[in-house]
Amino acid sequence: MEDKHQQILELLEKDSTLKADQIAAMLDMSLEEVHEQIALLEKNGTIVGYKAVVNWDNEPKKTVTALIEVKIAPQQGYGYEKVAERVSRYPQVQSVLLMSGGFDLAVQVEEKSLDDIAHFVWEKLARTDGVVSTATHFVLKKYKEDGISLFPEPEDDRVKDILI
Repeated sequence: MEDKHQQILELLEKDSTLKADQIAAMLDMSLEEVHEQIALLEKNGTIVGYKAVVNWDNEPKKTVTALIEVKIAPQQGYGYEKVAERVSRYPQVQSVLLMSGGFDLAVQVEEKSLDDIAHFVWEKLARTDGVVSTATHFVLKKYKEDGISLFPEPEDDRVKDILI
């Protein structure tokens, strides 16, 4: 059954709009089995949410995204966890990743403007206990997100051949 868990997770990760009956047909499972497996995966915290990947360039609503490198002072007994948890609680923070290399955390932030991100960095992030320094990089354009290309489908067959 663990193999079925993995298959269900892979299908939902690729397309969270799949219905249980579609998954059942794809995996040769009963509808009841699929419902049970998904409920279990949600209950045990493996599935923590569902989302749509939106290409905001096609809509009038605009947001600014920044990737912020954060150096932190690990806390006794907690390492990086406490600081990462505090940072992840800010509503504008989209993701927090522990990194190897020259900085400790990579923080993705979305706001309405460059000024709003700057304000967030100096008023909140930089003042968070344990944060030593930050370096902010603004995203100019997104081409692919969560494994999904934001390019329109190629019209020219020559481009399709290159991509395959």
